[in-house]
Amino acid sequence: MTERHSIGRREFLGRSTAAVAAGLASRLFGKTLFGEVDSIEEAAARVGRLPRRTLGYSRREVSVIIGSGDLASAPAEAAILCGVNYWHKANRWTRGEVPAAVLKNRDAHYVQVTVDRIGGNHETGRIDEPSHYDFVKDVLKRTGLGYFDDMQFHYGYHNKREIKNERGFVRAFERLKKEGLVKHLCLSQHGYAGNARVPGGESAAEVLTAVVEDGIYEHAQIMYSYGHDPEINEFLSFARKKGFGTIAMKTARGVGRMRQDREFMARLPQGTAPHNALVRWLTTATEIDAAVIRVRNLDEFVETFSGAGKSLQAGDRRALEMMTARADRTACRLCTACQPYCPRNIPIAEILRFERYALDDGDWGKARTLYSGLDRRADACAACGTCVAHCPQELPIPDRLAAFHSLIYRG
Repeated sequence: MTERHSIGRREFLGRSTAAVAAGLASRLFGKTLFGEVDSIEEAAARVGRLPRRTLGYSRREVSVIIGSGDLASAPAEAAILCGVNYWHKANRWTRGEVPAAVLKNRDAHYVQVTVDRIGGNHETGRIDEPSHYDFVKDVLKRTGLGYFDDMQFHYGYHNKREIKNERGFVRAFERLKKEGLVKHLCLSQHGYAGNARVPGGESAAEVLTAVVEDGIYEHAQIMYSYGHDPEINEFLSFARKKGFGTIAMKTARGVGRMRQDREFMARLPQGTAPHNALVRWLTTATEIDAAVIRVRNLDEFVETFSGAGKSLQAGDRRALEMMTARADRTACRLCTACQPYCPRNIPIAEILRFERYALDDGDWGKARTLYSGLDRRADACAACGTCVAHCPQELPIPDRLAAFHSLIYRG
């Protein structure tokens, strides 16, 4: 085993006790279709060259799975060998962490800077032109990248009104573009409908439709996974017709929990694996242009990335049916449809997003920190069941909230 590969494993195993359990579960209970990977070069050879798609109005050719600035070094190097050429959250890199291949052949890679609101979080913070402008310039100095191809508004707009009335982010982009420091404008979009901390908040699909009609942003990252989601699917068709690019995020809904369930994994069709079936579906059977998917080591890299551009087989379709049925009972898809009806104004989607970080990613520290920052938590739930009546999944939301609140400080 190479040193680069062993370092990646130590980083993964060191994240938390829960992450160790999740990793061992995937090894013990998972469908080991691909075997253990011993080197970066072997991982890249098993995956092969990734297909590419055009993204947004600029018609740039990007890999159907993109990379991220928080991707561990070994999977990142393997991804580059497989042709990954778009990097989300590149502001996470320091000068010494930027992959050498990106610096050496900078123009061959599209690198994105992710910019947050200031003076609060994505719900309470504000858009501020000077701060966004200064942030991007500071990150360029820190990374040594020279310029960013894409400037992303992280978490997106609260509602359609804010798109029209708060142009500070766009103005910051335009100033930076004139200086040759950024080229394209994009956003990631969460849903804010019914969010008590965001008066007048609207769903992700409502906001994104208005973003496309506004005509300034080129592409967006959206939460998208298997299961019935007519509002987002309608938006994806609209975006495709308009030439607006889409990148799926938060795609592996409930997969971490599935992999820890010995019985569930044993029932999957022979020759299938959850991440592989997921990527086959995302890259061949949806209107998504690309996807960002978290992988923690080379074994997960091979299982996940090797599905890119491959057609769904009968076993994969059956696996996806099983995964959807399981996730619809256990993992929120974060649509926010229930939130406007909660009499206690509980941020249901936020809490169940944090649940994913803990139970699927094994990142209890991140989940605990985010949950502690809420001014209203799951223990405020009266278990009235109003939310369940408005949930497209009929998810037992009060039970999920109570279980997460009980676990979060013990995970």
